[in-house]
Amino acid sequence: MKKMIVLCLLFLSMDGETSEKQLVYLVSDLRIPFWEIMRRGVTSKANVYDYDVLVLSANNDAKQELENLVLAIDMKADAIIMSPTNSSAAVTLLNLAKQAQIPVVIADIGAESGDYLSYIKSNNLQGAYDLGKMLAAKMERSSSVDGTVGIIAIPQMRVNGQQRTQGFIAALDESGIDVNGLYQQVDFSYQETFDYTIEILTKNPRTRAIWLQGSNRYQAALDGIAKMGKGKEVLLICFDAEPEFLELLRTGVIVGAAMQQPFKIGERSVETVYEFWQGTKIESTQELKVLAVDKNSLDSQEEEIKRNVLGLD
Repeated sequence: MKKMIVLCLLFLSMDGETSEKQLVYLVSDLRIPFWEIMRRGVTSKANVYDYDVLVLSANNDAKQELENLVLAIDMKADAIIMSPTNSSAAVTLLNLAKQAQIPVVIADIGAESGDYLSYIKSNNLQGAYDLGKMLAAKMERSSSVDGTVGIIAIPQMRVNGQQRTQGFIAALDESGIDVNGLYQQVDFSYQETFDYTIEILTKNPRTRAIWLQGSNRYQAALDGIAKMGKGKEVLLICFDAEPEFLELLRTGVIVGAAMQQPFKIGERSVETVYEFWQGTKIESTQELKVLAVDKNSLDSQEEEIKRNVLGLD
């Protein structure tokens, strides 16, 4: 008997009968809001085309992810949309899908190698660069440009993580601002992010900002900054967004965020499968803009943020 899948959501066609096409969405971890929003984008667009969708979360476990892929192959899925746990693990998954002759669309993260229909990604490099320029400007205005920045990063085995780091550091270098350390998240827990924040501020008293390369553990970083009595001198800037960021940006609690568009990526992933089945030529890479947002630009971008970033009606 197969091991029970950690999280399995089945969405049927609107009339309750099985539709002609079965999609499987393999997602790294639905406990992280970003992926849940992307899942909603996938299922929303699948409903438009009357596709069934089976959503399988690996809960950030590569072994579970492989088992989820095997299940997709066993059930003879017509297509797979994949948001892998990391770019190296994606290679094995793609090879197995290819052997089973199942087309794959990669939604974010990326793969070191392998065959797929299309890689739909955010422009992490440019988004992080824009965010770095935003932070540098704020540090200059607050006379803290002589301070340093600590980074709490997503795993750097991921292509998107590498690009975020590269773009952000390039922007800081142009302003002569140094990075004082990079700490990679492993379990993405509150405690991990809190402890990294404390360590950054303890080891580097000149820290004037912390960049969190995700969004869902923002409170842990804020709590760590407050614990060290640095609430008035250390800025927090993030990648991605949570619904509460709209208010946190307005009030300056978080000074900026580079926001991917996960709902739109999910939609575009299904559209790409549809176009492939229609015989349309598919671009191997499709890149979506990352929105660099602070309190000054929030109002003009709010409608786009609510739909494409947060997946709100």
